[in-house]
Amino acid sequence: MRRRTFLTTVAATGVAAATPLMAQTPAPPVVKRKGRIKQSLFRTVFGQNTPGLATLDEHCREAARLGAYGFELIPPQDWPTLKKYGLVPTMAPMSFTTIPDGIVHKEQHDALEKALKAAVDVCAAGGCEKIITFAGQRKGMSYEEGLDNCAVFMNRVKSYLEDKRVTLCMENTNSKYPDNVLGRPDQLCDHAAWGFELCKRVNSPRVKMLFDIYHAQIQDGNVAATIKDNFQWIAHFHTAGVPGRHELDDTQELNYRFVAQTIVDLGYAGYIAHEYRPSPGRDPIKGLEAGMAILDV
Repeated sequence: MRRRTFLTTVAATGVAAATPLMAQTPAPPVVKRKGRIKQSLFRTVFGQNTPGLATLDEHCREAARLGAYGFELIPPQDWPTLKKYGLVPTMAPMSFTTIPDGIVHKEQHDALEKALKAAVDVCAAGGCEKIITFAGQRKGMSYEEGLDNCAVFMNRVKSYLEDKRVTLCMENTNSKYPDNVLGRPDQLCDHAAWGFELCKRVNSPRVKMLFDIYHAQIQDGNVAATIKDNFQWIAHFHTAGVPGRHELDDTQELNYRFVAQTIVDLGYAGYIAHEYRPSPGRDPIKGLEAGMAILDV
């Protein structure tokens, strides 16, 4: 059942079930998007302890109303819940390794390959086209050695990814905030250029970058030009406001409307996912509505 059909059915059922004596609270209107940018969400955008927004069902219902296409990093056992609301899993979680370990350690490649292939099989069966990954922490390793090791692993698995039509997406992070909240400590792929070079070496349509705009702005800046220059290697985007990793609005330095227009003009047809935590004291839904409107170019 698609999103619009679901919402129409729910509305009709609610009217039929109500009695004439009951005062009805009008349901919030369904937001119609232009659809040039397919927006996805992390569950974090709804905040913590937000009334009526605690369960996955409640998050899905609101996401569908706001015109989102799906959710990021939802475990496979919950994908049927997404589909019930006309949503899709837009990026699978990284179940085959950890953020600190990543894919850089050659002595782990045999086990990683086996675990990744199992995850790819789940994605192929469940209709999820992408899996997130991280390079891993350097721990004194040079960028060049880490690049060589990661390329070895990607070359081992790329044919399997291609056969299953699932894309493994390397995310760039920033290492300027080594707190695992605003940044990621010691990651090899703390400059997007490192990730683009990895993609070039592997040269597979199923090994691409997850370009995190928030992290890229903090680490290197020059976001729009970087996207233009490396667009062929990008399969997915994440957003958040800079500074603070909060909502997309006029309190932060990135002009997300310009960035979104740049991406649309390049012919991008994938997803852009909102990955932030609402600012303390702000209404999460109003903030999300405003941010989604900014990207709706």
